[in-house]
Amino acid sequence: MCAHSGHHHHAHHVSEFKRRFWVSLALTIPILLLSEMIQMWFGIEWLTIPYQKQILFMLSIIVYIYGGWPFLKGLYEEVKAKQPGMMTLIGMAISVAMFYSLGTVFIISGKDFFWELATLIDVMLLGHWIEAKSVLGASMALEELVRIMPTTAHLVKNDEIFDVPVSQLSKGDIVLVRPGEKIPSDGVIVEGESSVNEAFLTGESKPITKKVGNKVVGGTINSESILKVLIERTGEETYLAQVIKLVKQAQESRSRTQDFANKAAAMLFYVALSVGIITFFAWSFFANSDVALERTVTVLVIACPHALGLAIPLVVALSTSITAKSGILIRDRRAFEMVKDINAVVFDKTGTLTVGKFGVSDVVAFIPEKELLALTASVELNSEHVIAKAIVEYANKKGVKIPEAKDFKSLPGRGAYGKVAKREVYVGSLSILEELKIEVKDPKINQLQEQGKTVVFTVVDGKLAGAFALADMVREESHEAVKRLKKRGVKVFMLTGDSEEVARWVAKELDIDNYFARVLPDKKAEKIKLLKEEGYRVAMVGDGVNDAPALVTADVGIAIGAGTDVAVESADIILVKNDPRDVEKVIDISRKTYAKMTQNLWWAAGYNIIAIPLAAGVLSGFGINLSPAVGAVIMSLSTVIVAFNSQTLRKYEPEEVKEITKKTLVVDPICGMKIDPEAAYSKIEHGGRVFYFCSKACEEEFKKNPKKYAK
Repeated sequence: MCAHSGHHHHAHHVSEFKRRFWVSLALTIPILLLSEMIQMWFGIEWLTIPYQKQILFMLSIIVYIYGGWPFLKGLYEEVKAKQPGMMTLIGMAISVAMFYSLGTVFIISGKDFFWELATLIDVMLLGHWIEAKSVLGASMALEELVRIMPTTAHLVKNDEIFDVPVSQLSKGDIVLVRPGEKIPSDGVIVEGESSVNEAFLTGESKPITKKVGNKVVGGTINSESILKVLIERTGEETYLAQVIKLVKQAQESRSRTQDFANKAAAMLFYVALSVGIITFFAWSFFANSDVALERTVTVLVIACPHALGLAIPLVVALSTSITAKSGILIRDRRAFEMVKDINAVVFDKTGTLTVGKFGVSDVVAFIPEKELLALTASVELNSEHVIAKAIVEYANKKGVKIPEAKDFKSLPGRGAYGKVAKREVYVGSLSILEELKIEVKDPKINQLQEQGKTVVFTVVDGKLAGAFALADMVREESHEAVKRLKKRGVKVFMLTGDSEEVARWVAKELDIDNYFARVLPDKKAEKIKLLKEEGYRVAMVGDGVNDAPALVTADVGIAIGAGTDVAVESADIILVKNDPRDVEKVIDISRKTYAKMTQNLWWAAGYNIIAIPLAAGVLSGFGINLSPAVGAVIMSLSTVIVAFNSQTLRKYEPEEVKEITKKTLVVDPICGMKIDPEAAYSKIEHGGRVFYFCSKACEEEFKKNPKKYAK
């Protein structure tokens, strides 16, 4: 996968403006040296040559056509589209200066603007070069991660291992991944167990334990032991390719704030044009045409909505890549901007606030708890029932040694029986107690039953030894998620198809504002409508399958725990992890993004309130005059400020991802590819230097003539 393919347009602009800037700057030096004004300032009037004005004209027209071409082309395109803007103003300014100066050479007498024209074009090219570089850097921020993808894979075939380029892998191939290496493509583990660093996928620094049957993503790092992975996705089908595609769509999608910025830029154009015309006639009347032209050109240049054009796209590009690195994928840009105004979040219960599987939530013990766990688990170990498995898992977590049960019997509809160290143990439902004529008088057990939890009893030698309450376990992260949202003034609701008792217990456990119980999947959308009718701006958080109608009905639909499936059509925002805390993170980043957009817009448009009158010469009486070149510097400076302010968003990037992208890359001397030294196919020391290679072919080519490539 080529990291740069999707951004050829921006990269082309960077190289184009860079090239045109240096050529124009080189031509500007003789223009400055031959200009009468500059000669007078520096006392070099003696520097005169034949046909000086004509040579100045020839050099200037080259700068005008070559250096000014992007602006002249932009002027034509904007006028043709009937959307005059930044390029129209710049194109008009340099054209007015050029043709007036041309007139002073061949038709009329007066001051020429050749050096002002050349320096103006230089500054404008430099400003656009910086802008294009900023946008390219922002839009490629996510793709930096692609550059450190492994370039080779260890393919396992007929018990032999072959090193092949990752691009040659196919679905169904099995690859070997050693400790410290990156997984070459998306797949499933077929052999081995290890911890995998998924920082770039979710922003989570803690490695995740992976074993046989677990899915892994290309680019994640195998930390501990050897794994064998069955490749399931390659090329454009991989998770990372899908994420990059989604990020590009979000960056290119329309933004409400961008619409406002476009209107402001159009308005600024007409204001600048009007002020420019008034300035020209006013100064023609009070002074002369030379002064009038200089003031008019300065007004047109300084009013360019350059920073305004950059204010929103740069923030959009950065925020979408930062959220993606945090495991937050934006499908709808407008919805992401709307998140900042959300005042009610509705969570689906199962699989969102809870883990979606049975687990032991409470233990009531009438004998020592470890003894109760050991006896119960020894009987349940023989059962395949989901409740039995949950109790055994709980005992293992508590570090209890489980003895062997003898004479095991399954009691259909009631439970199970077994002998553990000569003790008779029954484990089962209330019907077991009724059969054994044992009464339950403990208030704690009654309370657990009232909460709608499944209660399992353990009877040892004819006496009630204890009880286990099982329920869909509440996620540890859910407590913090609800607490954070409420702290932000956001109301938290819960939707569930479970009973009133279960819903009440979960809502109380998490301190949720309100809940809707016994809601069928097709009725969830109605509850969202109800909240919207009450005046709430609602975000619905669900799994994207059963919750699809509700996600679409909400102001913002958020699919949680999508993992590597980024194609959740019903959601506006996709959370890769099953972590409800990320909902608050989405709101936080949305608010910070909007704040940056607002700051940029105020600066980009606001400085014109002071700059345009100054350019028009309202303070000329106090000796304050701005030349076109100074105007261009001020205008470009505003662009740099907007670009710098936007870059401060990078501090919200996950720390682990920052470390990955900070890595120093090396260049393969044969193919020129940038690679992570740790992910290189091989390295060779030659002449006191170390050379890294992305493939066996490059390594072998180097070995043929190391002196040639070592240069």
